[in-house]
Amino acid sequence: MAIQCTILPDVLCNFPAINESLIRAARKNIDDGFRASVRAYGNLIDAIVQPLQWFLNYLEWLFTNTPWFIVLVVMMLVVYAASRNLKIVAGTAISMILIGVCGLWGDTMITLAMVTVCTLIAVVIGLPIGILMARSDRLQSIVNPILDIMQTMPSFVYLIPVVMIFGIGKVPGLIAVVIYAIPPMIRLTNLGIRLVDREVLEAADAFGSSNRQKLFNVQIPLALPTIMAGINQTIMMSLAMVVVASMVGVGGLGRNTLVAINSQFFTVGFLNGFALVAIAIIFDRTSQAYGRRLQKHSEVIHG
Repeated sequence: MAIQCTILPDVLCNFPAINESLIRAARKNIDDGFRASVRAYGNLIDAIVQPLQWFLNYLEWLFTNTPWFIVLVVMMLVVYAASRNLKIVAGTAISMILIGVCGLWGDTMITLAMVTVCTLIAVVIGLPIGILMARSDRLQSIVNPILDIMQTMPSFVYLIPVVMIFGIGKVPGLIAVVIYAIPPMIRLTNLGIRLVDREVLEAADAFGSSNRQKLFNVQIPLALPTIMAGINQTIMMSLAMVVVASMVGVGGLGRNTLVAINSQFFTVGFLNGFALVAIAIIFDRTSQAYGRRLQKHSEVIHG
């Protein structure tokens, strides 16, 4: 190769690249402009995200200050109402008891509060976007590449602009988690609505249904199993991002896992990892069972 490069022109051996000084100047201008914008609109940004801070703080306070047996009973009731499966309820009870016995109850409650808020935000934002994508091929062609970038971008990269804008704290971590976890919600909402049988929509048109009536009475109910799969994936990705978000001030199990990595505490890391896995399995089994129930219900009504 070296011999060939002595013969060939330099432009064929070394890939033509932009001058380094030009790259440094462009990078400096972009970074300086970004920082200036953040300083100029800092107060407005803080005012916009303040309700998220209040909501997250309240939910953490509620989860951590409610007696553990009440939280456990409520979780079991919610799991049973969604799944109608006593095995999943028993697994939930055993998992949460083991988490408590290991001394991780408080941190688990903080993590549950974070995941709950992130999932709610992802659903509130992702559901309308998915519906609009299902109605517009042009919008879908615009949003899909953005979702591709969001899903393939390394999770650590999300922390850079978020920290520059919001600083260190719970809200920056929450926003980073939402950005990372929202794409499945948008994609599967879009997919579920697009997969609704055209004959059903034609029947709705024949009965004189408006677009709003078709959406809320036909499309969303029939797409609910797919939408629930999107919520399931959003929850899973939120839990996966919790450890990364702990680098910017998010507490709970993620912070403990990060400390265990830095200090090489195998037991601490294993126990906190077990707690995260247990929560993920509870959410996964419950949401899957609920999705299957919705599917069977749809088949009975429209079969």
